Amino acid sequence: MRRALFMLVPLLAVLIVSAREPAKPVASISPAARDRGVYYLADDAEAHWVPFDLTPGNQMRFTMRLEGRAVTAILDSGVSYTLLAKASPAVDTTKLVAGGSARAIGGSVELGWMPTRTLAIGGLARTGGGVTVTDLPAIATGSASAVDLLVGADLLAGHALDIDYAAHRFRLLPSGRLPFKGATAPLRLSTERSVYESVATLGRRRLTPMIVDTGDGSSVTVTAAGWKAAALTVPSTTAISFGLAGPAVSGLAIVPELRVGELTARSTEVRIEPAGGFSQAIGAAGRIGSGFLQNYRVLLDPGARRMVFSRSNDADTPPLRSTSGLLVGIEKERLKVLHVMRGGPAAASGWKDGDLICTIDGTRITTSYATSPLASWSAGEPGRIVTLGLCDGTIRPLTLRRFY
Repeated sequence: MRRALFMLVPLLAVLIVSAREPAKPVASISPAARDRGVYYLADDAEAHWVPFDLTPGNQMRFTMRLEGRAVTAILDSGVSYTLLAKASPAVDTTKLVAGGSARAIGGSVELGWMPTRTLAIGGLARTGGGVTVTDLPAIATGSASAVDLLVGADLLAGHALDIDYAAHRFRLLPSGRLPFKGATAPLRLSTERSVYESVATLGRRRLTPMIVDTGDGSSVTVTAAGWKAAALTVPSTTAISFGLAGPAVSGLAIVPELRVGELTARSTEVRIEPAGGFSQAIGAAGRIGSGFLQNYRVLLDPGARRMVFSRSNDADTPPLRSTSGLLVGIEKERLKVLHVMRGGPAAASGWKDGDLICTIDGTRITTSYATSPLASWSAGEPGRIVTLGLCDGTIRPLTLRRFY
């Protein structure tokens, strides 16, 4: 499975709860005092597959039930506690209390907490417990519509999570089950960060801990120190990602080899966070995201301390590279330039963040752009000249080329 990551920006939705209380809490409740709820896994859980679609930001979007109502959700093992969007109709403001703040990609966010009665995902049900509440903008999923929930490690980690990316479905199983064979890698639930963690090797560097984050739409992210220690000589550029607290610019390279346990992955896209970035701030070496995981059928089972990978047919196909140097987002019937990549043809021809594109080779942008053949232009054949029409009527030709 290959997604055109440069049609739209692969977005991040990572949240690590810091459990820091507000200076003046109003009816606040600390994480340690919260009801954890009681979990039930159906005897026939193996039959309870949950279908999902991949958002333009590479995250798994599906439907589940909260308090008996259908809500949209994203599976996000990089979130410590399941998060409900403040704007969701599922929020009951009469039950909402202060919940402290958290570190997130781009900065920090303020949290609330809401107790719940019932919650259900596939063969898993929970009574009692609650959800964290905060702002969850649509840009965190890379699509025009926001979702209600990010389903975090608190709901997932007690079970094995079997993700069949090729069939666009997942299921929750009893820990210890092994529904398929493949390359294994270590996996644990971090006691420090309450998220899934593993280990990777890049060049000369063993990277640990690496957060395994199904909510991160990018492939692999490493700290600046980890990248330097890997001592790889490959060209790089820049990219932008979005977390709950805002945008973050990072380096971007494609490396010939990356190892995760017994798995050796070829031609892997790697983002390099600047010094002091999110991973460094929380004491992690980086993240393994959905952009990497989607090349395999994956079993995540922290209870059995293992992750299992079964290769898809195109697991080692080189990722698409931008040949335009423009990373764009959809705004209804136009594209907004979110980042001009370092060293690319767009940077050399005067493009700026915020430029608005309404036509490509004379064809207008429509609401179906993300899934249309038109969206392939930004990673098109080197040497092709693309005619981009700005929304102010200006026409700009852009000659595509390979630059990293």
